[in-house]
Amino acid sequence: MPFFHAAFPRWQQLITPAWLARLMAGASVSAAPANNWRLFEVDCGTPAAFLKNHIPGAAYLDTHSLEEGPFWNKVPDSALLQLLLGLGIRHDTTVILYGRNTTAAARAAHLMLYAGVKDVRLLDGGFDAWLRAALPCADGVPQRHPPATSFGAAFPGCPQYLINTHQARSLLSQPDGALASIRTWDEFTGKTSGYSYIKAKGDIPGARWGRAGNGADVNNMSEFHRPDGTMRPAREICQFWRKEGIHPGRQTAFYCGTGWRASVAFYYAWLMGWERISVYDGGWFEWSHGLHHEAASRPSLCAQA
Repeated sequence: MPFFHAAFPRWQQLITPAWLARLMAGASVSAAPANNWRLFEVDCGTPAAFLKNHIPGAAYLDTHSLEEGPFWNKVPDSALLQLLLGLGIRHDTTVILYGRNTTAAARAAHLMLYAGVKDVRLLDGGFDAWLRAALPCADGVPQRHPPATSFGAAFPGCPQYLINTHQARSLLSQPDGALASIRTWDEFTGKTSGYSYIKAKGDIPGARWGRAGNGADVNNMSEFHRPDGTMRPAREICQFWRKEGIHPGRQTAFYCGTGWRASVAFYYAWLMGWERISVYDGGWFEWSHGLHHEAASRPSLCAQA
């Protein structure tokens, strides 16, 4: 993967279909996993599409096990730990994630990094990239791995990668702080909330526009992706971020509606070697309701990000 050497300090974390296929075949690969590795397709709800076709040997991770209402924030640390152990994941397990929707896979990637998994990799372009490469698919039930008996390290290993509403408010008053809104221009300027289950329109006062996608689909991240769904060059992402005052010199928290799009931005900044980054988990959903309001019903987590 020579392209990534020059582009990212963590180039090995964004993998190609060809690299994954070689790993699965037992062939030599650059930046090979140091220990056991696990492959997961990440999606929301029952694995109907997965059962019809998926990357051979993949397990399935439902985002409902990572989040909970009313604001669809991360589950408690104890539940996240038990989930990872049940999936056979320790801190030193290499976890490879892909999705039919990159935002879902990125949400899982961010929370695993927060947990302290040291080697979390994302398939660039997701399942569509695998199909375009004409690589083999399988049908049937997901792979199941033996559970891990212990995480093997302190949990969570990187709590600084996630902040709450109180911390988000504090960040706004921090001279070198930045809240980066990973939402469309229409969401950022208050033309739409972007979500059927979020009534309030607008954005957080003092936030900086970090961009997302075009159109009404909140799963769209076209500002960050080429037409084929792979990541745009880092210099292009950094260029539009810098115009908004978002750069590695700031303590930056990314947010969106409920965390999925923000996780894409976080993961890409992490690839670039940014160290002072996090995701504001509550995002616009929690912020717009305030801490003492009852959240609206969320009819379909899978339809929004």
